[in-house]
Amino acid sequence: MAAEKKAYPLRINAEVLDAVQRWADDELRSVNAQIEYVLREALRKAGRIKHTGSTVGDPEQKSS
Repeated sequence: MAAEKKAYPLRINAEVLDAVQRWADDELRSVNAQIEYVLREALRKAGRIKHTGSTVGDPEQKSS
């Protein structure tokens, strides 16, 4: 079952957004997917969420 997605407006510093855009481009993700990936990893490392095994937006985790 797919997780529910919610829209959330984000105000972000232009320099930070540019850096995230370059990072997303390097990893073949959209900016939105990159932000979600980074947040999910930070939450997982902080013990706030468990690893769900989701591969959405993470080309390194996709199976062949």
